[in-house]
Amino acid sequence: MKKAAITFVTAAAIGLILAGAFIFAPVETLAGANFTVKAPEPQPEPEPAVVSNGGFEIEVLVNGQSLEEYAARGRHYVEALEGAEYELRIRNPLGVRVAVALSVDGMNTIDARRTSGWEASKWVIGPYQTITISGWQMSSSRSRRFYFTTEQDSYGAKLGKTANLGVISAVFFRERQPIAVVTPPRRTTRPYEDDGMERNESKRKADAPSSQGRDSAGAKSAEAYPRPDDESAATGIGRNVRNDVNWVNLDLQPRSIAEVTVRYEYRNALVRLGIIPRHYPRQDALRRRERATGFEDRGFSPEP
Repeated sequence: MKKAAITFVTAAAIGLILAGAFIFAPVETLAGANFTVKAPEPQPEPEPAVVSNGGFEIEVLVNGQSLEEYAARGRHYVEALEGAEYELRIRNPLGVRVAVALSVDGMNTIDARRTSGWEASKWVIGPYQTITISGWQMSSSRSRRFYFTTEQDSYGAKLGKTANLGVISAVFFRERQPIAVVTPPRRTTRPYEDDGMERNESKRKADAPSSQGRDSAGAKSAEAYPRPDDESAATGIGRNVRNDVNWVNLDLQPRSIAEVTVRYEYRNALVRLGIIPRHYPRQDALRRRERATGFEDRGFSPEP
């Protein structure tokens, strides 16, 4: 499996995105074997946890095996296994490079920040390639493993960010391709047509909500974090592993092309949510009565 690449795009560097975002990636990410992942078929029975959107896929792996996925309420759920390390396998179905903003528990897997998908640091995936992300990136050569744990032991709780535990989200952006510019024939327009276009454009920009307003609103809502508990699933920050990355340059289209979200919970929570059916032990009364006896094996009264 080829290592992945990451983009560092921050709010301060947002102007760089339009001209070409800076990507942090190993050279081997940009070439090598292609990997394929089978997408799930919509059935009521559990399927491998390959959540897809337009061909973009996420698998949640434990010991190299996909966790079972349950589709319900328009969302996708997987059963978390307490204490188990896990990885995220992400597939690019396109013949061009894409950058994916990947968050776990509402925090970017590269810098643990919470931003919009556009402003987030991103991983790069080569054409038709698959990458595996196994932990929080701590430096250009080291990451710390994801593992399922309680909210109180989670990485989010350690950072005071507990408002979005239990969710894995990936937002994909396509690399901008060169476009041949053809000069159209000159057309004479009446002045009032141009003025109308300018007025409509000005009105559209004025009506559009600013990113600053959205960010400030999100910051206010995130100030009151709920208290973490010991029963719900979250992701911890585990052992150190080697994960080398470096910078590359990538020019991204500003509009995302896909978003994939996975919710994870322990089995008891999935049962309470109605995602997994509750199993009641049932015993045939007549068979039980047929097995009834008056005495056990021969013997004497036991000492107290």
